[in-house]
Amino acid sequence: MTLPKHSFYLLIPICLFSTHSVISQSKTKKANNPFLQGMNVPVDYAKVTSEDVADYAKQTIADVTSTIATLKKQKTATFANVFGAMDDIKNKMGTASNNCFMLNWVSADSIIRTKGLVSYQLLDSLSTVIYSDKGIYKKMKSFKESASYKQLKGNKRYLVDDMIEGFERSGVNLNSEQLTKYKNLTKEIGELSSSYSNNMNASKEILSLDEKGADGLPEDFKNNYKVADGKYEIPIINATSETVLNNATAEETRKAYYIKFYDRAADKNLAILDSMVKKRDELAKLMGYPTYAAYALVPKMASNPKTVWNFLNDLVSRSKEKAKSDVSLLEIEKKVELAKEDAKLQPWDIGFYKNQIIKKQYQINNEELRAYFPMDKCLKGMMDIYQKLLGFEFRKVQNPSVWHEEVEMYEVFESGKLKGRFYLDLFPRPNKETWFYGVNIVSGKGKEIPVSMLLGNFTRPSKTQPSLLSQKELNTLFHEFGHIMNMMSYHGEFSSQQESKSDFTEAMSQIFENWILDYDVLSTFAKNYKTGEVLPKATFDNMIKSRKVGSGLASIQKLVRCLYDMNLYDKYNAAAPVPSGDIWKTIDKQLGVMDFYSGTHYQANWIHVNTHPVYMYGYLWSEVYALDMFTAFEKNGLKDTKTGVSYRELILANGTQSDIVKAVEKFLGRPSNNKAYIKSLGLE
Repeated sequence: MTLPKHSFYLLIPICLFSTHSVISQSKTKKANNPFLQGMNVPVDYAKVTSEDVADYAKQTIADVTSTIATLKKQKTATFANVFGAMDDIKNKMGTASNNCFMLNWVSADSIIRTKGLVSYQLLDSLSTVIYSDKGIYKKMKSFKESASYKQLKGNKRYLVDDMIEGFERSGVNLNSEQLTKYKNLTKEIGELSSSYSNNMNASKEILSLDEKGADGLPEDFKNNYKVADGKYEIPIINATSETVLNNATAEETRKAYYIKFYDRAADKNLAILDSMVKKRDELAKLMGYPTYAAYALVPKMASNPKTVWNFLNDLVSRSKEKAKSDVSLLEIEKKVELAKEDAKLQPWDIGFYKNQIIKKQYQINNEELRAYFPMDKCLKGMMDIYQKLLGFEFRKVQNPSVWHEEVEMYEVFESGKLKGRFYLDLFPRPNKETWFYGVNIVSGKGKEIPVSMLLGNFTRPSKTQPSLLSQKELNTLFHEFGHIMNMMSYHGEFSSQQESKSDFTEAMSQIFENWILDYDVLSTFAKNYKTGEVLPKATFDNMIKSRKVGSGLASIQKLVRCLYDMNLYDKYNAAAPVPSGDIWKTIDKQLGVMDFYSGTHYQANWIHVNTHPVYMYGYLWSEVYALDMFTAFEKNGLKDTKTGVSYRELILANGTQSDIVKAVEKFLGRPSNNKAYIKSLGLE
């Protein structure tokens, strides 16, 4: 997600079972199940059946339940028999949950998708039982009070503290009545979240256009969606939004597309979101926190809402005036183009008139520039950069066993030794998850190699041309692949420490976006797919200069979403809840820049407020660290392997094995600061 995301593993308990009822559902392991073939054996995804998915989940539940029983029988709590055992449990459940949820997102088989979700829910049901088990928690506390804990250092001490905190945040200290309520709330929140996602991904909105309505759209794009002479049907998906909103000449087309795009699933998801926010607020108060944001921020770097609000308000103060001047600039452009002095800039106009100014002032046509960025060349060029920089070698697997014929598989090597595997699932298709993610499948604990998948929805190839990326898509590709490299780099002892704090996670991939802003790097693969011509240096220079057009407005648009997320989860009033649509209006009014979501319901199809609540600020928070860390590459060279391997080992491979701030300081050779970030805003 770029999002990021980025790496994605949810521990959202869905159903409520007792330990006994979970055990009763396990069955004898099915022979030749593709998921149960041993450590580091690639899953034969092409042969996976819905029965395999269900059997995998049930076998995992049986194995985990047996391990828990053994753990609870230990007479003396040690690091190995409690925390080591719990890490083994997390790793086994995490791999199974990731596989099941991933197939729910990407499988072309509807029955496998259904079984994937149900199996994921069963696994999360057991996690509810485990993480509120007072017997396990008692063992943990017993160890922490022992002399052995006092002797622990480094990552093992971090593991003990983090795991105990995880239990405490999962209701283990609640009384019986409160714990029942906690379990019911987590069950209900999980069910609502699944429904929200399913409704969003099942949306099949279409914009029907005639020739006049399609004016300004690239001919190749139009031909992709031509249904008859002069008739086009444009699917309302991420892969078409940029092209339509930035190029359609008719305001009626842009407006119609914009409203459809930001109203996807609103008929169902608005009510679901209201219920989800209410229940998350109830859960937070049950856990002793004033708001859900306060509860959710405890394990993050920011740690509390006040820190986040101060961070966001500071950025608003820096961005607002430039954003207002950007609105004036774009509105003047609209008035001139339409020869209407009373024309007002609307949210569906922003991309179009920004594009018009860039064409006129910088001679940059972003749609024509796609010809220099065919997906295959971008992939190869990007991989060459990452390999050189991080000391890796990628080998494409021929005829891999995958869940869809378009999926590619690679193996990662370091000094000839197998280091990991990743899959590329790059293009949209019916019922596939619609966003962009680096998806974690196997953590890479100990001798186990990490496995991950880049889930994308990039512009598809057509009958007449290959997949051609926009600048935004190229940026997303480098970003999401950064998440894959983060996952490939881990080689720690414990699965529980593979992922970094969530408001730092994006930094580790955001940093790689800077490589495409360097001509020497970009020119190695930015070549016209028809002529082979390298992207001209003068064109590149104008591309960089054009980035300042609308920069303040772009900053405010990001901040609006951050503010909405925080308002939704830190300002909720159970006695008088504000309609979720009114929050947009209040923020727009307070900022005084423009109405960004007037008449639409973006909150109904926005994955972050569903599965990643209190997360949006993290993109900006992470960017401070990303740009500061990039200064080391600016100093030593963007292709300097020594610096890259240092970054890989100190930052990407770290997870939560050591303090993040100290790890960054060690990489930079100095304390981190925000100078590079402030400079990057370009709000002058």
